[in-house]
Amino acid sequence: MEGSESEAIFESLNLNPQLFINEVLNLVDDLLDGAFDFYQQEASNLLRTDGTDRSGDMNKGIGYIRNMIQGVLDKRLEMWEKYCLRHCFAVPEGFSMPKASETPGDSSINKDVLSDLELDAQLDSLRDKLTVVAKESAELNRELQALERQSVLSNQCTGSVNEALQLYEQNKVHDMFQEMMRTASELRTKMEKMKTKRMEGIERVKTERIYNPNRDLSMRNHGKGLFNAELEDLQEFLANIKNM
Repeated sequence: MEGSESEAIFESLNLNPQLFINEVLNLVDDLLDGAFDFYQQEASNLLRTDGTDRSGDMNKGIGYIRNMIQGVLDKRLEMWEKYCLRHCFAVPEGFSMPKASETPGDSSINKDVLSDLELDAQLDSLRDKLTVVAKESAELNRELQALERQSVLSNQCTGSVNEALQLYEQNKVHDMFQEMMRTASELRTKMEKMKTKRMEGIERVKTERIYNPNRDLSMRNHGKGLFNAELEDLQEFLANIKNM
């Protein structure tokens, strides 16, 4: 039956199929909005992303999940709407409104023709699909939380390792530099002392030769100078040279 005739029949019965379908679609949209608002709030509380850089990333992830679910749901609801208009709310060919002279029993029979059990089946199917979508959303939520925890742990480990390496390198270079400066200073001081002792010994020998040329200097005890330096000083000097 043509659309205008069907609409006239439904209006005469105070029914509006399109209004009913629109209310169902709006109800589904409200349920989806409420579900994702609750999902986002719970995710923000669990992951503590409020006021952090991760809040934007989390919102993008939730938006992506919602768009994916919304796209699938819109296609399903569009098919459901077409099915309802073509089958559930279609007036059979040859249907006519009861006349005023007809008994109430005849009118009730005609009204029973409009009640289609397939509408209940479609609504049950929609409920089942919404349940499946809710389960998939919960699974995606668990995966998102697991990835978030893994990312946080990885970043913490990486930061700790980098900080430890940086401190180690800084301390190692600083300690080596300080040790080299200290050793060089000690070595320079000891060499100056040994040089001074040697010069004093040479001057003493020269003076003795001048004032006592006949004395046998081969038996002389060189008490000071590089040649008679204490064994401990020489060993320490060689050790410092090797450590440089």
